Amino acid sequence: MNGKQRETFSSRIGFLLISAGCAVGLGNVWRFPYIVGQYGGAAFVLLYLICLAILGVPILVMEFAVGRASRASTATAFSILRPDKPGWQAFGYVSMITNYLLMMFYTTIAGWMCHYLVKMLMGGFSGKDPQQVTAAFGEMVASPATLCGWMIFVVLLGMFICSRGLQNGVEKITKPMMTFLFVALIVLVIRSVTLPGASEGLKFYLKPNFQALFSDRFGEALFAAMGQAFFTLSIGAGSMTIFGSYIGKDHTLVGEAVRVALLDTVVAFLAGLVIFPICSAFSVAPDSGPNLVFVTLPNIFNTMPLGRLWGSLFFVFMLFAALSTVVAVFENIISFAIDRWGWDRKKAVPVNLILIAVCSLPAALGFNLFSGIQPLGAGSTILDFEDFLVSNNLLPLGSLVFAVFCTCRFGWGWDRFIAEADAGSGPKFPKGLRFYFLWVVPVLVLWIFVQGYLQMFGK
Repeated sequence: MNGKQRETFSSRIGFLLISAGCAVGLGNVWRFPYIVGQYGGAAFVLLYLICLAILGVPILVMEFAVGRASRASTATAFSILRPDKPGWQAFGYVSMITNYLLMMFYTTIAGWMCHYLVKMLMGGFSGKDPQQVTAAFGEMVASPATLCGWMIFVVLLGMFICSRGLQNGVEKITKPMMTFLFVALIVLVIRSVTLPGASEGLKFYLKPNFQALFSDRFGEALFAAMGQAFFTLSIGAGSMTIFGSYIGKDHTLVGEAVRVALLDTVVAFLAGLVIFPICSAFSVAPDSGPNLVFVTLPNIFNTMPLGRLWGSLFFVFMLFAALSTVVAVFENIISFAIDRWGWDRKKAVPVNLILIAVCSLPAALGFNLFSGIQPLGAGSTILDFEDFLVSNNLLPLGSLVFAVFCTCRFGWGWDRFIAEADAGSGPKFPKGLRFYFLWVVPVLVLWIFVQGYLQMFGK
């Protein structure tokens, strides 16, 4: 064990909201509703929940267990739990690289949210026709000063929050931010579902369409459900390990993981209740990705009564979803320096602030000055490439490492993992499923990994 007294959360709700904040990200809003509608509405949600239960939650429990048992981030957790097997420690460095890579492009996207929130608040879309609203996104990404300025603002804000410490910074800010995120989302749902013409969107989103699910695209739908269950919880990078290291042993980790997964799923599901009724009411096809957030919805808000108010509220929600992830991953990055090199927070924050700001420049400049660099083919950007490295490579392979480490006798081992996961009151981890978690889960993870490549390069 590391000798330093480790800071802990002041409350259990703090742990749940911050862990959920790390999981709740932009993918909940611009990916989940779209794939739900694409693959059978409520029927797909059922498939997704099954995948969440058999794949996402178990690996989340494993991450929490590694963190709680070691009282450390992945920078040193594996060497603490298996000091006689130094090979496992190599993953600590891979985990660190994954977190840095994630922030190298995520800070740019969070900056987009800042820019659009200010633009919406200032009435920047008022009186604009659809072509002008659409052009606004192109104007934003074409400006190096705009993208770099907002990216640096996000890095400064996130690092300032983390500099205050776990309780006085991360927890103190994230708890009200996540609370307001839920409030804003519920208000937006009420406004959306009460719009004239919203019922068709609700029917499309909520009525199970098993014919669409069990069609010749079922394999595609299953991959989408497994991928969403897998990536939505931010598992595989060690981001959840650090929060496991901050919690006590009053409650079992299965119960904690289920609560975090439910909070994350509720946000994603409610986002669909905002998007589909709005698009239906205004006869607009819902897009996926940046087009939905920066083109489709601003055009709709522009034509709604009090659209500036609803648009501002939406971008506050989006910014908080992005910032909650940024702050959580920054805390993980700072903990690497504290655990691995024995730095204090006062040194870890400014060093990482400069490092992340500089390393984030290529993604921000990839839309303008570096637009000639197209690593994934024509039309791709540096941001796309960094996202591909993290989402399609490092996260699934990282999850594979956690699954093997917690079940294999050459790793931490099944019995030690079970003892840690089951410490405290609450639901216990199913002990009889070792074969499933040792052999089946890694196969599923590898399948997701391969399918990601096939989708990217097999077209």
